[in-house]
Amino acid sequence: MRTFLLSASVIAMMTPAMAHAQVGPAEAPATAAQKTPQSSQNPVDATDPNAIPGDTGLGGDIVITAERRSTSLQRTGVAASVLTGEDLIRKSVNTVEQLQFSTPSLTVNTSGQANSFNIRGIGKSEISSSVGVGVVTYRDGVPVFPGYFQSEPYYDIQSVEVLRGPQGTFAGGNATGGAVFITETNPTLDKVKGFATAQYGNYNQVKGQGAINLPLSDTLAIRLAGNLEKRDTFFTVTGPWTGNPGNLNSISGRASLLWQPDSHLRLLIKGDYNKIDVGGFPNSPAYFGSAAAPILNTSDPFTVSSNTFLSGQDEFGRISANLSYTFDSGLMIRSISAFQKGTLQETIDADGTAAASNTFQDFANEHVWSQEVNIISPDTGRFTWLIGGFYQFDKYEFPVGNGYVSLAATGAVRSLRIEGTNPHTATAAFGQVGYKLTDALQVTLGGRWSRTTSRNDVNYPIELFLGALPTFKTVLVQHDFNADKNVDAKLALNWTVDADNFLYAFVATGTKAGGLNGANLFGTTPRGFVPEKVTDYELGWKGTMLDGHLRTQVGGYYNSYRKFQVLIVDPATPNFTSIFNVPNTTKLYGFEASAQGSFGQFLFDFSTSISKSELGEFFARDPRKGTTGTCDPVTGPASASGCINLGGRRQPYAPTFTLSAGAQYAIPLADGFTLTPRLDYAHIGSVWGTLFQTPQLGDFLKARNIVNAQLTLDNGTWSLAGFSTNLTDQHYIGALNGIRRLAAAPRQYGVRVSTKF
Repeated sequence: MRTFLLSASVIAMMTPAMAHAQVGPAEAPATAAQKTPQSSQNPVDATDPNAIPGDTGLGGDIVITAERRSTSLQRTGVAASVLTGEDLIRKSVNTVEQLQFSTPSLTVNTSGQANSFNIRGIGKSEISSSVGVGVVTYRDGVPVFPGYFQSEPYYDIQSVEVLRGPQGTFAGGNATGGAVFITETNPTLDKVKGFATAQYGNYNQVKGQGAINLPLSDTLAIRLAGNLEKRDTFFTVTGPWTGNPGNLNSISGRASLLWQPDSHLRLLIKGDYNKIDVGGFPNSPAYFGSAAAPILNTSDPFTVSSNTFLSGQDEFGRISANLSYTFDSGLMIRSISAFQKGTLQETIDADGTAAASNTFQDFANEHVWSQEVNIISPDTGRFTWLIGGFYQFDKYEFPVGNGYVSLAATGAVRSLRIEGTNPHTATAAFGQVGYKLTDALQVTLGGRWSRTTSRNDVNYPIELFLGALPTFKTVLVQHDFNADKNVDAKLALNWTVDADNFLYAFVATGTKAGGLNGANLFGTTPRGFVPEKVTDYELGWKGTMLDGHLRTQVGGYYNSYRKFQVLIVDPATPNFTSIFNVPNTTKLYGFEASAQGSFGQFLFDFSTSISKSELGEFFARDPRKGTTGTCDPVTGPASASGCINLGGRRQPYAPTFTLSAGAQYAIPLADGFTLTPRLDYAHIGSVWGTLFQTPQLGDFLKARNIVNAQLTLDNGTWSLAGFSTNLTDQHYIGALNGIRRLAAAPRQYGVRVSTKF
């Protein structure tokens, strides 16, 4: 829906006559680099409901729980990265966007109050309630809001696991690009403990975080956690604007309850609340006017213009219940239930200038109900299995009188509203079985059946300016329904070569749901789009070397996409953006490598990726250019005015090369103190923001080179740290949204004091 309205604002403007930082000292056990190094053969209890993601477990292994089991990262046949809560602090992962600077093949497109993950160039390049996500984000096993409300701060986090490639045979949501699993710190029954942190930084940033674990009995415990942050704006805004653009006021709280009456039954209930007021998102225009005479603002993305009231606020919450029962045999039955509700309000200056009058107001409510049930076999013997069922109902509500787009008086469209609902459902059954052919060789087979539905029950009140004639008013009505059924599968072979080397290979399929496009101004029935299907081939090696001091993960992949979904102009309605399927095969392939090392007081980590994408042959017209005539997606012709063959082009937000590296050295001091300097560097190669790849219209986003630094004095109970993110103060555009260019965060620095008890 939002894509439709933003597209309308783009048309009218083109027509002349017409550092949330997790700052607390996380209580997670240290990463593998900090534990006693051991080989990768140490066992992990696969069905332990208390297993801690990222924990190094009994034998020094990093534990991964995303596959609904607790397994060693070094012996799991999947391309994955795991960051503990301590890692997030050390690597200055201050916001969800900064996760991309610590994980290979991951980019985050921040479109104001909405974020979208792209892994290997697959995900969601623009926020729209009409299109599904290619990368699913989970919090404590619950798939969260698919587009909006992704700005939830990282505080009191146990771990973040990033899985690359299709993930549909072991978890609720289907994903073609990958999945991000965020695990919050759970209550424990052992003792009272917690942490508190205070931070002050430039831009008058004031932040406080804290958490406390309270055992109420031998079987009952609660954990309370909170995050508060205030910060002045990064921007200098000129023009007759009002509001508090870019000023951050954020409050978040979480309450968790654990009831574990015996070794069999376990109930974990969590409630989260977030209210995040950003005062609006100032933006500079990628272009304004015709393609022949664009107005570009490229000098400084933090000096912008506006002539409207700017605002932006998210208020959302979630309650979840994780109930499990483990039988004496080790068989586990688990239920994960959740309800999420959010309200979004945003007013933006769509043209990003002090002259034109193009304002976009977004007001929406979203409700998400989800239920997942798993039955998990014990991890004993040669045969293991998991089966599950999943249901999700996701409903967008656009209240009457909201979602208003006010366009320039000289434009063809005066105003356009959206009123109604846009509900979606997802139903799935999935399973995965593994069989050890020998003690070293295991074959795994997985499958998934899914059904998705999408409905648009929406009215679009519109006002058209007709020159000397009276303003024309009408209401476009859309009552459409779409349903799809799909089957996906996975076949994998895992080989434990020896105690320190593990090889895996698999072929897997994944599906991104089809759906409906919004209505249009020309009375043409909007075309829906069919599901996107991927076949993924992967081969990888994981090794433990130098007596356990060095761990590596290396892999390659080849993805073949059928009916690849792209956001592009609809030839039947050439002024509006719609989701289309590429008729020919789209290919993505690449290489990824990462390593972690521990040598005495010296720790380091490294990751890199090289990728290439080739869009299947597909003809389209750039909606920003005023061309006319036939442009069929399959046949073109390319000789038609403005009809472009996009075949072979790189997928948006898919960098060819990424690299991240970090190192620290702990210097022992007197009286039990340790001084630890740390430096992190990340490079994300240049990307295109659209398939049309027109740099004159702002489509090109330059490479980012981000340096973070931290110096920490710690005695085990208290710590004092000085930090800086984006140390070199690189100013760059972080994302495109329609014609808007949105700046990423500049250099931030400050001091942080923490205590844990």
